[in-house]
Amino acid sequence: MNSLYSDLAKVYDAMYATFIDYKDEYEFYSEVLKKYNKKSLLEIGSGTGNLTTYFKKNGFEYLGFDLNEEMLEIARIKNPDCIYIKGDMRSFKLEKPVESIIMTGRTISYLLSNQDVESTLKSIHNNLEKGGVFCFDFIDANKFIPEISEGKEITHEASYDNIYYVRKSKWNLNLKQGMDFIWESNYYKKEGKKLIEIGKDNSIIRTFTINEIEIFLQINNFEIRKIIKKKSYAFPTYAIIALKK
Repeated sequence: MNSLYSDLAKVYDAMYATFIDYKDEYEFYSEVLKKYNKKSLLEIGSGTGNLTTYFKKNGFEYLGFDLNEEMLEIARIKNPDCIYIKGDMRSFKLEKPVESIIMTGRTISYLLSNQDVESTLKSIHNNLEKGGVFCFDFIDANKFIPEISEGKEITHEASYDNIYYVRKSKWNLNLKQGMDFIWESNYYKKEGKKLIEIGKDNSIIRTFTINEIEIFLQINNFEIRKIIKKKSYAFPTYAIIALKK
């Protein structure tokens, strides 16, 4: 896994607080859960806990789940009355099944092999009640992959707590085993006109076609209820609503 979620966890928390409208994210997922009358949920990829507050104050029984302890440390400071679990989404077992599982922030993009996807969906299926809701988002390969400009630098800027951050990224195709791309980023603090480097990050990110996602869900005993184009700050994204059979 990349350093953005470990060494740079505090930078992630600051920058993504400006990139992502977490209230909108909460409203999207909560509307899905309310439609199916679900009150208990596990959020896979809960990160620094930016969605937790919204779920808790609106009466949901919430569990957070993430691979990176550095992210969870920040989440626990923000939400000391919440339970966060450190674990691997490919293999986990909750004390009891939940009514719903959401996988936020396109977390499925870090499952680079088909076996990883299979293992994760099996774990999710095993930890959901029968008829439970599984909702997640993913990067659309059909839209995103053809538009990648090899080596082009993409700059994102954010101001948080009186600190000005800059991220300079490059996306390059990596088609060795799937519709993946390599995301290389340098992170800076800006002081006047000077950029001071504070860290680097290098990740392989997987994109999916809708058809791939449909097949994975069908063979793992999920019933797809809806496929939705979802607003995103950086990538063309779809969201899936599925039920455990």
